[in-house]
Amino acid sequence: EFFNSHGYIEVDTPILQSIAGGAAARPFITHHNTLDIPLYLRIANELYLKRLIVGGFEGVYEFSRNFRNEGMDRTHNPEFTCMEIYVSYKDYNWMMNFTEQMLEKICLDVNGTTDVQVGDNVISFKAPFKRVTMAEAIKEFTGYDIEGKNEDELRQICKELHIETDASMGKGKLIDEIFGEKCEGNYIQPTFIIDYPIEMSPLTKRHRTNPELTERFELMVNGKELANAYSELNDPIDQYERFVEQMKLSEKGDDEAMIIDKDFIRALEYGMPPTSGMGIGMDRLAMLLTGQTTIQEVLLFPQMRPEKVKKAAENGEEQATEE
Repeated sequence: EFFNSHGYIEVDTPILQSIAGGAAARPFITHHNTLDIPLYLRIANELYLKRLIVGGFEGVYEFSRNFRNEGMDRTHNPEFTCMEIYVSYKDYNWMMNFTEQMLEKICLDVNGTTDVQVGDNVISFKAPFKRVTMAEAIKEFTGYDIEGKNEDELRQICKELHIETDASMGKGKLIDEIFGEKCEGNYIQPTFIIDYPIEMSPLTKRHRTNPELTERFELMVNGKELANAYSELNDPIDQYERFVEQMKLSEKGDDEAMIIDKDFIRALEYGMPPTSGMGIGMDRLAMLLTGQTTIQEVLLFPQMRPEKVKKAAENGEEQATEE
């Protein structure tokens, strides 16, 4: 209703994809027998929605089922629901305003108030939300200034902060680990973390005043990411170079690095207008609005560990026990 009232169009994009693009995540892989090619379950629908902007749509959105072959915990399920929206001739500043207006309205519609009780915390979705840069957040909670630091210096910071790293991690992953370990959990009230280093954001436009940063924000609520958004990168040359850097990370062993999507590069060459996009985790939003603390409470059929089968000690019969 909120999107339709703004004139944006709901669309469907492929779930089976030839390239697992649009996010840094491990995909589920399958095989198409007739075409004899590998296919991937969608980890994100971003690159297809941007193609629609290239094709002339001014605003599109999709509620999608996404799949990521990664860990499970109280806020992660391998199959989850996401909403992504892309609007042409907008930037991340506009999208921040749009996002907080949307969440304030949803909270009022669902609960009749902008305040939500989640555990011991009362979370207010009353706009506007606080804005903090990534560098400011890390400096506040660790005392370290990451601006201008190279990979070796960031590794040393991680070591001093007792954060585990491995050889496959580039600058972006190292900064992400620092923020995730030391900062993220401190943001209980809705807060936009903005202006991410370029190494963390291969699909994002460079910042208009600092080319080492990007025009990206993530919305943190109750100590977890709820939404992620950019001023979208629409320069095909810059995008190709970013993909090449991702491939270098892949060669170092980063299995979440992005693959070069030549079809997407070709679409950008035709011309994509300035665009802003935003994705929001619908399961996590449902958790917040209903005061739940685990994602399993808002899913009818969450993924669970399989039952273990063990031999009965006395009679030799098999017994199933749930782990």
